[in-house]
Amino acid sequence: MMEKIRVKVFSYDHRLLEKSVKTIMDNLSHKGILITGPIILPTRRKLYTVLTSPIADKKSREQFEMRVHKRMIEIKNPTKEVMNILRDISLPAGIDITVKDMSG
Repeated sequence: MMEKIRVKVFSYDHRLLEKSVKTIMDNLSHKGILITGPIILPTRRKLYTVLTSPIADKKSREQFEMRVHKRMIEIKNPTKEVMNILRDISLPAGIDITVKDMSG
């Protein structure tokens, strides 16, 4: 059975996300590690509606939107070196990473 880990990368800014995923992919591919991706996952969109009037005027509302962009990278046959690379990569603020072991 082939072991693999999934690295999911999250961000509110899609440009920052693409740069970070490219950095991760470059660092892993230079070591000759088998990788699949980046796989584009669905963007989660959260909409907030706020009343703009201080008095109860229901017709004047404002809407704000928050989007969370996601990418996934699969790493096949990971080693300790892969985990060290993922831990040591310096990524900008606003990037969140989760690593999940899929061997089983």
